[in-house]
Amino acid sequence: MAHHKSAKKRIRSSERKKAVNKMTDSKIKTVVKKTLATDKKEELEKLYKEAISVLDKGTSKGRLHKNTAARKKSRLTKHLNKVTSAK
Repeated sequence: MAHHKSAKKRIRSSERKKAVNKMTDSKIKTVVKKTLATDKKEELEKLYKEAISVLDKGTSKGRLHKNTAARKKSRLTKHLNKVTSAK
């Protein structure tokens, strides 16, 4: 256990950051999975926009590497194009 005031504060702030980071990671994974699982055109377009937004925010905040976000966006775009061209 920490004894110094600054160490105690560090523990508190790292707990808060851990919670936010976990929530963000979970949101990214969930929105990508939902988007890839959808085959309805209108719903897919809405989820696609949300997924791109979440990925860009994650990249700008430093949660994702830019190439990881680009790879995920590419997969989502591929899925969107496949669904929209098929119907």
